[in-house]
Amino acid sequence: MIKSTLSIFLIFFALLCNAQKNAGTKTSMFNDKSIVRGEDGMVYTTEIWKKLLRTGKYSIKSRNTTAENGEPEWLIYELTDKEHQILMDKMPKPRASDSFVEGSKFNGFKTSDMNGNRYDLKNAAGKVIVLNFWFINCPPCKAEIPELNNLVDNYKSNSDIIFLAIALDDKYELQDFLKQTPYNYNIVNSGRYIAERFGVKSYPTHVVVDKTGTIKFSTLGLAPNTIAWIKKSIDESLNPN
Repeated sequence: MIKSTLSIFLIFFALLCNAQKNAGTKTSMFNDKSIVRGEDGMVYTTEIWKKLLRTGKYSIKSRNTTAENGEPEWLIYELTDKEHQILMDKMPKPRASDSFVEGSKFNGFKTSDMNGNRYDLKNAAGKVIVLNFWFINCPPCKAEIPELNNLVDNYKSNSDIIFLAIALDDKYELQDFLKQTPYNYNIVNSGRYIAERFGVKSYPTHVVVDKTGTIKFSTLGLAPNTIAWIKKSIDESLNPN
């Protein structure tokens, strides 16, 4: 899933950048083996620049320099807020989940998180519900956690939002994982039965339910604009007019 997502993302950026000519060299398309430098001039590994691109906050363009082998070099740079929004708007909407049809009523459930807090999502009128179905050994699930944490921080003063992460893993596995990777959603352990109830088979799966109990947005997998669409859906659910 993540490999496919990255491939689509890289193609998008290759088209966006238009593979310019560099001082006497042939045109070269941007790909996994391209030489990418940061704004500090350092060469970034493929792993690092891909990780930055996944946040949707960075883009790549020609640096108008060449490496020793004559190949064009590329620059990864941080987008301004305006540029980031333009980029998000240009991207297609993330793929919807078949398990949660947008516009349909959400069939809620009762559960408790790892800390013993209870949730009755059958009777949550007036609340915006934000769900994430995930598991520890899911690479895209782990990759998006920092951005999801930022999302929670953006709304920490708003009591009208319930953030719940339905994990397949048991409590002890999650406790060990969270020591190294903090995750700010309220986490429900051993939630496979909940995932199976809704027919969730792809991870991560995200769902936003508005204050009327209607599914506002759902998606599966990780796209560069997944978090942006979750935020957009939360904002529209909080302020429907």
